[in-house]
Amino acid sequence: MSFIEKMIGSLNDKREWKALEARAKQLPSEYRSAYKAIQKYIWTAGGAPADWEGTNRIFTGLLELFEEGAAAGRTVTDLTGDDVAAFCDDLVKDEPSWIDKYRRKLNDTIGRG
Repeated sequence: MSFIEKMIGSLNDKREWKALEARAKQLPSEYRSAYKAIQKYIWTAGGAPADWEGTNRIFTGLLELFEEGAAAGRTVTDLTGDDVAAFCDDLVKDEPSWIDKYRRKLNDTIGRG
């Protein structure tokens, strides 16, 4: 099972994910590229949410922000600021991450011994 499959789980969740991805493909190229880069950063920097609800909330919010920004003629960095990594970190800061989940699991496993 792939990381994405673990993240999005049920068939309904998969449909919602595909709908989000279809929306992202409709963004202007600057925004589409930024969305994909932010997505990659969140998945690889260890801040990816540990459940579908968090993932859906973050990426739906990001798409809405980008759709509104594009419609208003703003640039991506007008919305994110120049430190896009810090913007991403703020997006996920209150979400339990996969790292948090695995840390808990490790501590629980060792604590049982």
